[in-house]
Amino acid sequence: MTGQIDARLAELGIEVPDAVAPVANYVGHVVTGNLVFVSGQVPVKDGQVHYVGKLGAEISLDDGQAAARLCAINILAQLKAACGGDLDRVVRIVKLGGFVNSTPEFTGQPKVVNGASDFMVEVFGDKGRHARAAVSAGSLPLCVAVEVEAVAEIA
Repeated sequence: MTGQIDARLAELGIEVPDAVAPVANYVGHVVTGNLVFVSGQVPVKDGQVHYVGKLGAEISLDDGQAAARLCAINILAQLKAACGGDLDRVVRIVKLGGFVNSTPEFTGQPKVVNGASDFMVEVFGDKGRHARAAVSAGSLPLCVAVEVEAVAEIA
């Protein structure tokens, strides 16, 4: 029997991958009390890095939003691992932190990170509404366009 969130993901045609192992000396997520802190996730799918470059240069706003959405899917993978496979345990998405690899002139960071924010609301409804930061970064790991971290409350 699948849960409500798994059913919603299926309805949206989204397959949540297995959580990716970290590439350095940290963990993908930490559970403390009823909170899950998810390390920054980058736009990786099937082991391949996507959306490499800077917003305001070689990456368009639409591609930046798609990169943020892919980061959000990878956040769900970490949350699923933290919840023993049951995303229905997510009480709410508390906060997202979005980092946008952008030129100094680019000012659309909030629009880029909306790719992740909109996805969370699409999947979780009102439980997906969250506090947020969307900031510019001079560069990001693997030269990706976007990295997103999260805090979620679980039951």
